[in-house]
Parts: sequence; C-alpha cells; structure tokens
Amino acid sequence: MEIRIGIVNTGRELNFETDESADSVRSTITTALESGATHVSLADGKGNTYIVPTAGLAYVELGTEDVRRVGFVA
Repeated sequence: MEIRIGIVNTGRELNFETDESADSVRSTITTALESGATHVSLADGKGNTYIVPTAGLAYVELGTEDVRRVGFVA
C-alpha cells in the first residue's frame, strides 16, 4: 500500500510503500494524534523507518490495498 504524507511548510511530500494494512496505519496515526504524541513512526516494505513530527502533519493519504492485476481484461 502506498502512503503519502504532506508536511507543513515543505514543498515535497513523503511517499513510500508499506506492507501494513490501511487500518493499521490509520490507527497508528490516529492514536498518535489523539494521545498528543510528538511524533509518529512508520516502516516501509524495505525495512526503513520514517519518524514524522505530528505537529508538522498537513495530511496523510492512504492508497488502496488492491493487488495490481497482470494480463488482459476481457
């Protein structure tokens, strides 16, 4: 699943693929924001970890979990 995170006062966004489900990522971010945590930590499919300050979050876009089909559609 693809995740895009917009950061306040930054022209670029953080974009990466993760193996986690959309519900898992959504609950991680929601819990961090509701508890007043200073940062949220997410991992991508390659094992890299991203630590983003919650005060700097402009938006979080979660992609679909659908698997891409290969071949022709009839």
